[in-house]
Amino acid sequence: MLCRLSLRWLPPLPALRLGALGPQLAPVLTGGMRRSALPVWAASSVSAVAPGGAGGWYEALATSAPVQGAEALLLCAHTATGLPWWGSILLTTMALRGAVTLPLAAYQHYILAKVENLQPEIKNIARHLNQEVAVRANQLGWSKRVARLTYLKILRRLVSELYIRDNCHPFKATVLVWIQIPMWIFMSVALRNFSTGAAHSEAGFSVQEQLATGGVLWFPDLTALDSTWILPVSVGVINLLIVEMFALQKIGMSRFQTYITYFVRAVSVLMIPIAATVPSSIALYWLCSSFMGLSQNLLLRSPRFRQLCRIPLTKSDSHTPYKDLFAALHAKFSSRK
Repeated sequence: MLCRLSLRWLPPLPALRLGALGPQLAPVLTGGMRRSALPVWAASSVSAVAPGGAGGWYEALATSAPVQGAEALLLCAHTATGLPWWGSILLTTMALRGAVTLPLAAYQHYILAKVENLQPEIKNIARHLNQEVAVRANQLGWSKRVARLTYLKILRRLVSELYIRDNCHPFKATVLVWIQIPMWIFMSVALRNFSTGAAHSEAGFSVQEQLATGGVLWFPDLTALDSTWILPVSVGVINLLIVEMFALQKIGMSRFQTYITYFVRAVSVLMIPIAATVPSSIALYWLCSSFMGLSQNLLLRSPRFRQLCRIPLTKSDSHTPYKDLFAALHAKFSSRK
């Protein structure tokens, strides 16, 4: 994420696992659908709009090349493995998270570690620059405002040169977000197309019909809503766990970082009712994606794995990250009693 440079630069908050967060996907009912598995408001909001109308953007997304590619990937995984659809969704999610987002998350931590290691040098430069600007301002009779603007302008340039020197501009740490969120959206829309009767067939049966019997446990019908709310609540709980993992380890967060943390917590809670209004196939994908995100975040705390990924050591690194995490969690909740 983008970082703001100020007199006292603070390392950016690592990008919170957002892969399980996103906009509500409004389903469309087609004429060939055997029954309405979704709320009337969710279906009519899109199906009643012509392609050129206000809802044309969603229809364009639902038929776009990336969504068609996601559909092809799901069909290929289902055909190649012979697994039921719940297993195919689980396997595809694990494969995408492992092959795409895990390397990007490791790269994100690599960049953030290098940025963190630059902080002592940046602080030293800022201290000396402040002294030099103060001397020059006294000699030339600058006002406090002019001296301040001059100081910030030079500091930004010097810090930018450090980022270029070490090839670790903080913006590079946002590449995970720009890949993960679109992938999450495309997969969700592809599953929505399958669940609402999209024109796909396999072995003589429509994918919608296969999804209707491709579930397991309490959600045997993947085209229907999860009436038990187990999947939606699980999605929200895991997302909150991901947020708290970062919040517990962050000491002295800036006001902006604190607001962002509260915002992501609110979105995580909001995902619960949203996940309750989409087909179980989508809710299952969101749950699998969130669980993989939580697992990857835990894995990237491992000193051995970080060493394997050649992530530089930082002053804040711990030799017992999991013990420290549980200790922080215990301290947070015990203090409320």
